[in-house]
Amino acid sequence: MMNEFFQHYAHLIVFVHVLGAIVWIGGMIAIRVAVHPVMQSIEESTIRLGKSLEITGRLFALVAPFIVLILLTGLSMAVAMGGLHGADRTLFIAKELIWSVMTLNYLFMVARWRRGRRLFASGDAAGARASVGIIPVRLLPVNILLGLLALWMGITLRGY
Repeated sequence: MMNEFFQHYAHLIVFVHVLGAIVWIGGMIAIRVAVHPVMQSIEESTIRLGKSLEITGRLFALVAPFIVLILLTGLSMAVAMGGLHGADRTLFIAKELIWSVMTLNYLFMVARWRRGRRLFASGDAAGARASVGIIPVRLLPVNILLGLLALWMGITLRGY
């Protein structure tokens, strides 16, 4: 039944899967490469931190449903392509592991952001900065690199 569903909606499922990856990875790249450097030009550190928390929160809210869609469409494709063998199977599993690590990293970033937002709201800007400071310099770049690798693997699996 799932195989028939995939056969009928394969184009839409792959489209939604790729769109989710574009939004998630593209959003992270835009924040890290375009927004974060500009935010550093704001001289008042409290305003800079508040705006950074707001921007990061909007990114997290934007990508959350796409992460779920990537998971659902990925599972749909996994079931439909159950006959993968050899290198394709290894590549497929590696790709799914990468998305899983990215999701765990995303959840960790959200937890750090929530803590930072609470600290900021209570007037502890130094604590908030300490909580979220790792996000743009370590966690976001890791997810960007992993996401680009997963995209490469997806293209390879499609035979291009």
